[in-house]
Amino acid sequence: MSNGLLQSISDNVSFVLVCVGVAAALFAVAYAAEKYVYKRDGITERILSTRKITMIGLFSAIAVILFLFEFPIPFIAPPFYELDFSEIPALVGAFAFGPVAGVMIEFCKVLLKLVIKGTSTAFVGDLANFVIGCSLVLPASIVYMFRKTKKTAVLSCISGSVFMTVFGTAFNGIYLLPAFSALFGMPMDVILNMGTEINGHINSITTFVCFAVAPMNVIKSVAASVVTLLIYKPLSPILKNAHIPARRHATDNTHTT
Repeated sequence: MSNGLLQSISDNVSFVLVCVGVAAALFAVAYAAEKYVYKRDGITERILSTRKITMIGLFSAIAVILFLFEFPIPFIAPPFYELDFSEIPALVGAFAFGPVAGVMIEFCKVLLKLVIKGTSTAFVGDLANFVIGCSLVLPASIVYMFRKTKKTAVLSCISGSVFMTVFGTAFNGIYLLPAFSALFGMPMDVILNMGTEINGHINSITTFVCFAVAPMNVIKSVAASVVTLLIYKPLSPILKNAHIPARRHATDNTHTT
């Protein structure tokens, strides 16, 4: 009993440290990329200005509402995998206000969801939503930030979707599924059997993530990307009026989207 308790505490502490480390790394990447572009373009405004923080709060509120309406797709993955479209406001916000804003929207969304609804997956699902959401939002917004054109917007969404699918699938297989099994107390064999009942080709962690997790990531990333591309341009004038970065030079680049 004592050994089991110590192991449980150790697993939980390790999981918390991983969460903190992953969040810090994502913020660092977003900040470094945005700082570089600010320096290149002569933008003097702070990365987290008052106006930007206000908009982050607004987009986080929209994102958490969408997050609360998550639903399973039982013919693809077991019911503890649920689909939601909360990446849409995070991606729109990241396009408008930069990668740091996108990561913060993802982070605030998860925190708000935990306050409102709690967790049903021993926090593993919440970490997964944050990290995998950022794996779409972060690369997409970094690509778009360097050249804000319609063509780049499409390319950035494709890049983000591919990265999310590949990274999200690998991260599930290497870390999230074993962590869920340990923290939630569900043996891995039980998890794999749940997958086998849906798809007979699932007989290992590798086949589980390829046939169950990857399709979920594809659906989520493509849906978020398509909706973002459809709504961002109409919203762009409003968002630009809410956030016009100060520059050292009088001239400014004209963006087409």
